[in-house]
Amino acid sequence: MSGHSKWSTIKHKKAAQDAKRGKMFTRVIREITISAREGGGDPEGNPRLRTAIAEAKAANMPADNITRAIKRGTGEMEGMTLEEVSYEGYGPAGVAVLVQTVTDNKNRTLPEIRHIFSKNGGNLAESNAVAWMFQKKGYIVVDSSAIAEDALLEMVLEAGADDLRQDGGNHEIITSPDNFQSVREALQRKGVPIEAAEIAMLPQNTVRAVGDAARKVLRLIDALEDHDDVQHVWANFDIDDREMETSS
Repeated sequence: MSGHSKWSTIKHKKAAQDAKRGKMFTRVIREITISAREGGGDPEGNPRLRTAIAEAKAANMPADNITRAIKRGTGEMEGMTLEEVSYEGYGPAGVAVLVQTVTDNKNRTLPEIRHIFSKNGGNLAESNAVAWMFQKKGYIVVDSSAIAEDALLEMVLEAGADDLRQDGGNHEIITSPDNFQSVREALQRKGVPIEAAEIAMLPQNTVRAVGDAARKVLRLIDALEDHDDVQHVWANFDIDDREMETSS
């Protein structure tokens, strides 16, 4: 919807800020470690690891850091024991929120995440209270000025994409998780600049948040993303762009 901002269309704008404060490296290293532990250290046979490595390279992470993270995941190097834990909750205006964490102590992480929700007008919920509202998809953002819609549509459909959407100044490419990497690589081969690319939990429907509720939603999302253990935050809000400006 033109003039409005959803989670998906503002998410990639945070990338530069995350990289600046060093959080992106930490998040990607943890993702590489978990991916290697769960699916093995060979990226050719581990799509999740392959995606994490591609993200690390896009962030200009040194190759040695990537190698060490893989070895910690496979057990070839010692490191802290990390566990992947997801939390679900509601924010102001009934916005559904999914939080994915990687932690070495979930007994510490749980109360801290609960506190962030309650401090910012939300609350934690039981497992699967909101997860059913989201679908796991590949999500790629391309600036609309970089390539014409018709040309991009033909390219990504041929590579296996499910859909191409328009939202403001962005092309949003939606794929199945299995086809995400092939679509991403097709864009890279053609020299199409990618603004953002990840396996995401995309909401099936959105909730409008206005005024003070909108500002509180954005503060909640920012607070969650600032937590050291948080890898990803997904939400189903729809907020007017003017609210984004007044909250920044």
